[in-house]
Amino acid sequence: MEPASDSDIRGTWGTLLLPIQSDDSICWTRLAGEIDSLIAAGVDGIYSNGTACEFHAQSEAEFDRIHHLLAEKCETAGIAWQAGASHMCAQTSLDRVRRAAFLKPSAIQVILPDWYPVSDEEAVRFLARVAAEAAGVPLVLYNPPHAKRSLTPADFGILARAVPALAGVKVAHSGADWCSEFLRLAPGLALFVPGHELASGIMHGAHGAYSNVACLSPAGAVRWNRQMSSDPAGALDLEARIGQFFAEHVLPFRRERGISSPGLDKLLAAIGGWADVGTRLRWPYSWIPEVEAVRLRPAARERLPELFAE
Repeated sequence: MEPASDSDIRGTWGTLLLPIQSDDSICWTRLAGEIDSLIAAGVDGIYSNGTACEFHAQSEAEFDRIHHLLAEKCETAGIAWQAGASHMCAQTSLDRVRRAAFLKPSAIQVILPDWYPVSDEEAVRFLARVAAEAAGVPLVLYNPPHAKRSLTPADFGILARAVPALAGVKVAHSGADWCSEFLRLAPGLALFVPGHELASGIMHGAHGAYSNVACLSPAGAVRWNRQMSSDPAGALDLEARIGQFFAEHVLPFRRERGISSPGLDKLLAAIGGWADVGTRLRWPYSWIPEVEAVRLRPAARERLPELFAE
């Protein structure tokens, strides 16, 4: 696939979620069906090995099998895809980058080394080496909410100037002031904001989302993205209702039970019912029983009917 430019990295992207069986193994048949469903939904692209894909809980053999499957299906369908090569260990991440680059994705996503926070100099050193190993495949830097180092717009500007291969970023911020500063200090980078804040993020200059709303309904998330151009007021109204649904029905599982982000994303997919993902996480992490998804399904369809329209 042709490498992406920053202008190509935009829109609503769907994430892979690992279907985990009772013996803690990945169900490859269900994963293949999930990819088919994302392609059929019309998302702008599919990405692997973000937090929702449990990149931290994969063997290297599993990493390779996931990416060969994703590459084959996306290349056949002619849909853009990004390989997640993130790992807490810089050496492991670099090796994943080498193997992912061989498959020629549109871009490669990485996080900064995460056991101990990196300095500015170390961050540049890491990304420069990653860019060299990526061999012309652009990079997307993921700075999640729980990262040891929370990057500022100025930090992103420094990294963009030092490492031209950096084409985009995924961040936890989407406020007007933050986005304005980012666009001023790092104008060459595609800005991806949280999926449930995409309508307001687009208004503030963002380019898209690696979308948790697509976890709930990939086809609905695509329609919502289009609505942001045709009916921005309606899109903002839907954003508010998505936020309310998450606050009332999804985030309590984090506050009260300590469920991680992958667990919440799998709950959303089970509520949406668009693929046979399941809610189980890999050991040792706790997950939300599927009966909770069944309980919440009517509330989601009542509160957010646009996401589930045929």
